[in-house]
Amino acid sequence: MTNPTVLFAGIGAMLLLPAPAMGQTVQELQRQIDDLKATIAEMKAAQTGAVPAASSPATTATAPVSVRTPPAVPAQVAITPVAPPSAPAVDGTPAAPVQVAAAPARAERWYDRIKVRGYTQLRLNEIIAGDRAAPDGISRLRSVHDSGIGDDTGFTFRRIRLVLQGDVGDRISFYLQPDFATAVSGQSVGERREGFLQLRDAYVDAFLDPDKRFRLRFGQSKVPFGWENMQSSSNRLTLDRSDGINSAVPSERDIGVVAYYTPDRVDAVWARLAKDGQKLFGNYGAFGVGVFNGQGFARGETNDNVMTVAMATWPFELDALGNGMAGQVLEIGGAAVRNRIQPEIRTGGVSPTLFADDRIGVHAMLYPQPIGFQAEWNWGRGPEYDRDLRGITTKPLNGGYFQAMGRIVRSPLGPFMPYARWQHYRGGWKAAVNAPRLETDEFEIGIEFQPVEPLELTIAYARMHRTEADERRSGRAEGDVFRTQLQLNY
Repeated sequence: MTNPTVLFAGIGAMLLLPAPAMGQTVQELQRQIDDLKATIAEMKAAQTGAVPAASSPATTATAPVSVRTPPAVPAQVAITPVAPPSAPAVDGTPAAPVQVAAAPARAERWYDRIKVRGYTQLRLNEIIAGDRAAPDGISRLRSVHDSGIGDDTGFTFRRIRLVLQGDVGDRISFYLQPDFATAVSGQSVGERREGFLQLRDAYVDAFLDPDKRFRLRFGQSKVPFGWENMQSSSNRLTLDRSDGINSAVPSERDIGVVAYYTPDRVDAVWARLAKDGQKLFGNYGAFGVGVFNGQGFARGETNDNVMTVAMATWPFELDALGNGMAGQVLEIGGAAVRNRIQPEIRTGGVSPTLFADDRIGVHAMLYPQPIGFQAEWNWGRGPEYDRDLRGITTKPLNGGYFQAMGRIVRSPLGPFMPYARWQHYRGGWKAAVNAPRLETDEFEIGIEFQPVEPLELTIAYARMHRTEADERRSGRAEGDVFRTQLQLNY
């Protein structure tokens, strides 16, 4: 059956011919219409890969179907693009329009595999009561994590991170992260200068299997010790990491090689939690084993010893415990580290003595759905300044935190997460000069709002009891601190 749209289009084309062409006979017009129909049939066959089998009405039933060359269109005829024709209706139901082949896809370029993202954290801290200042030799209310806690402070950039990551092959990827909010001291009469660029991460991943479950990581990256140490600061609920856990690896990073393995079952659970919007610690593997320099972040190695570390974590789905636990996940694990370190000393350089820096840690995480709990603790020994001996020695240490949090996904103010945390630590802080002793007890409550997707606003109050990280100051400072942070994700 002749398609009316095709027929009308052919007749319309004939009508557009110049005046001399109108004198043609009816037979000649019919022949040209047949030619157009044959051409359209060829186009359809080319799209479907089939050869047209129907003959035109002008041919006899026994005549073979011939493929004709489309007639030449006179130069003066203007061709106007029209929508692809539809097949005739069958029983009143319109048929699908004829599909036109799409243009070939653009070949992938090298930069298509590279992603750029980052975040900025703007903070404002205010000591509303307590030891804002103190005489020489007495501890002031300060934190080893946030230099914005102090006297006469204002707005500060806690982090300005930019991440470049991507694949350079089917089994090779890279990750590069600088920080634009690093400070440098002693620039002019001992003053501090802000806004310096510092390298945080620079590593390459080599995947040893096609499913990318087993990887080797080479370069400067996070040391797998401590759940919240591995968690990105852009994803952490509390404003700072705890003293006890972070004392194992201040700044969380070092240069070395580490192997990670993630079973399919674990990856599936983490993928579900990520889709639900939970704050994960990142897929660093369910199991990790590594060797690093061990002298500390952004510090040159000073001995032939290496730091060895191992970590394991496993999420358990609790659906089998009943309807009340449907969807809940409990993740537990542990880690161990062995190291020999030479801390910086007050007289300059590093200690000529190597000190043991060994510890074990455990963690547990019940993801908030809507109520959750999180806890970590570690025990061991490490370098610490002894006031009686007037020097550094190896001493025991222990510390960690307990945290409760809630998660409200929908509200008039957007998603929000309230939390409460208590932390405790007794031990040396090896990242500071002379590895001073810290005695920390702190209770913090806060809430994180997300009014729009790219913005996160955190408001917190902390009651602090802290020893300042300076062996020349004694005693513990205490006070109340009001803290805010605005984080922009991009």
